[in-house]
Amino acid sequence: MQQLDGKIPGGLLAEKWDRHRMEMKLISPANRRRFNIIVVGTGLAGASVSASLAEMGYNIKTFCIQDSPRRAHSIAAQGGINAAKNYANDGDSIRRLFVDTVKGGDFRSRESNVYRLAQVSNNIIDQCVAQGVPFAREYGGLLDNRSFGGAQVSRTFYARGQTGQQLLLGAYGALSRQIADGQVKMLPRHEMMDLVVANGRARGIIARNLINGDLEAHAADAVLLSTGGYSNVFYLSTNAISCNVSAIWQAYKKGAFFANPCFTQIHPTSLPHVSSHQTKLTLMSESLRNDGRVWVPKNPGNKRAANDIPENERDYYLEDKYPSFGNLVPRDVASRNAKRQCDAGKGVGPTGRAVYLDFSQAIQRDGKKVIGRKYGNLFDMYKNIIDEDPYETPMMIYPAAHYTMGGLWVDYNLMSNVPGLFVLGEANFSDHGANRLGASALMQGLADGYFIGPYTLAGYLGEAGNSDVGPDHAAFKESIQEVQTRIEKLLSIKGKRTVEDIHRELGRVMEDNVGLARNEAGLKKAIEQIRGIRAEFWENVKVAGPANTYRLNLQKAGRLADYLELGEVMAVDALERKESCGGHLREESESEEGEAIRDDDNFRNVSAWEYKGDGVEPELHKEGLVFENAELTQRSYK
Repeated sequence: MQQLDGKIPGGLLAEKWDRHRMEMKLISPANRRRFNIIVVGTGLAGASVSASLAEMGYNIKTFCIQDSPRRAHSIAAQGGINAAKNYANDGDSIRRLFVDTVKGGDFRSRESNVYRLAQVSNNIIDQCVAQGVPFAREYGGLLDNRSFGGAQVSRTFYARGQTGQQLLLGAYGALSRQIADGQVKMLPRHEMMDLVVANGRARGIIARNLINGDLEAHAADAVLLSTGGYSNVFYLSTNAISCNVSAIWQAYKKGAFFANPCFTQIHPTSLPHVSSHQTKLTLMSESLRNDGRVWVPKNPGNKRAANDIPENERDYYLEDKYPSFGNLVPRDVASRNAKRQCDAGKGVGPTGRAVYLDFSQAIQRDGKKVIGRKYGNLFDMYKNIIDEDPYETPMMIYPAAHYTMGGLWVDYNLMSNVPGLFVLGEANFSDHGANRLGASALMQGLADGYFIGPYTLAGYLGEAGNSDVGPDHAAFKESIQEVQTRIEKLLSIKGKRTVEDIHRELGRVMEDNVGLARNEAGLKKAIEQIRGIRAEFWENVKVAGPANTYRLNLQKAGRLADYLELGEVMAVDALERKESCGGHLREESESEEGEAIRDDDNFRNVSAWEYKGDGVEPELHKEGLVFENAELTQRSYK
């Protein structure tokens, strides 16, 4: 087992980033024209880093699987973005945002990375305002803030329930300017199929043109992956159906370590399961918990309509159990308690897998107009899907797979253990530990793209210099042949089961055994089941038609093949981590009150897994975590 070096700068915590920036090499504007950079993904991290690097003078190739960069899944984020501006004058600070984020991640993230994130958070807001992002404002003209789970201050900037969309449009505008200037070559409808490593460094990618099926070799001096998370391994998630793990999974199979793969976030406010034919779930912003009260009937099996249940028969279980935070407890706490209420027979709705989120008291207090101004688009979305009016009856919500804290291992510079391969945003593991605070995902994506990646990339390029590896290098030819062989193998199976059917089966195994609550027996069972499903996939999947057309089924089959490998690694990682932490309840490590218990003596570390070959269990490496500035305590929100 290798002990990983995060390359954390020395010195005081508050001075590390400024000192490190001064010590890193710079590249002059004239010399930047000599460097070619590949960026994969156009969400907040990918669009912002592409625009920033192009503005600086680098030559950028940017790839996305969508028909337009603005269709990246960041556009679906609703509730807001955190920053320590303290506009609400309620005691916020960079230090408090740092502590809340470390604590929210249950002390499984690097202090240095989290403090840097808090430091640059204020710059993000200034940047986005300058781009014209229409944040909500209060009566005096300052940007408005609202509170979010896991914090006792109001630090979340928002644009109604469309914050991700507005932030992405800001980054997209900056990216479009560079496309028009010729500094960014945009390649939409291209999927990364492999990472090319030559002479020990990342030197490019193999991409498939999704329209005609051509495989293309693209060389560069560095590769930046900004491809988001992998919650679709659960089949039903809040992610867009096209979200996938394949880009970072191919990097993993080329030597990049995969860190904390079992760390996934189950969001407490998703619309519930209503049918076995569902292909995805819909997120309801966590901001709703500011004014909505969560409750279930006190008596199991109470099937009366919500408005027919009197106040004395309602169980406001979060308010009773966690009086300090109430309905604003972190996501893992809210999700775990919702599942327990439903498991106890107190769930509501047609399947019994839902709890109520009730706005009646807020509407009575503030008026329908005020609540509509805050959440109107979310209420409209709920009514369109569920056919009930949340102004009149409580919403029904249930936890759903949402965000992934695991991802490729990166050091302080956001570079993986493969030199030249940088990983930004949700695709890396670095900032959120074992659980993400609400409104911190957008913060990390833009921090990495606008204010961290451009500096650390320059530091690498200043040391490494220009690459002498082009697309005619043997490594590219070998990689193209590997990709072609994989595609031909998928097309040759000609089985009887659809990709959707097999993916749904995998999702059930993952949700039952590698989701909110886990135990040793269930994880061992899951590993065997996933191996069986993977064998069935390669023997009996049906992927009809030629490869040289727009083949959505072929795309899904390739991504599912990667999920079937990832799912096993997630279960192996969860089995090895014999503790409860963050959003991950290990039933053998639980207090009498049902709270998660960490094991800091044995698991105060990052678990990073190295690929050792198909069918071979990966090798575990660890990075120890040190806490000198945030007090290492068991989390309590009571």
